[in-house]
Amino acid sequence: MIEGFFLGIIVTASLTAAAYFFKFWKQTKDSLFLAFATAFFIEGLNRIGFLFVETPNEAGAAIYVVRLVAFLLILGAIVRKNRA
Repeated sequence: MIEGFFLGIIVTASLTAAAYFFKFWKQTKDSLFLAFATAFFIEGLNRIGFLFVETPNEAGAAIYVVRLVAFLLILGAIVRKNRA
């Protein structure tokens, strides 16, 4: 019960952060903001998936693959911004 409540808080925080970064991207057109918005959105969706699983397992490989994709997206945006 309490795990669902905390997951809801994390989902809300992730999606709120994604909305703010998307707003900043719309104002500046900086791709780094878009990467952060996308990464937080992916992480929010990942946590929503936890809500529908009977026994969520943080140690599962699928969870880390999704997080790896989100972090690689941010890392790629940082590298691309510094090369320009």
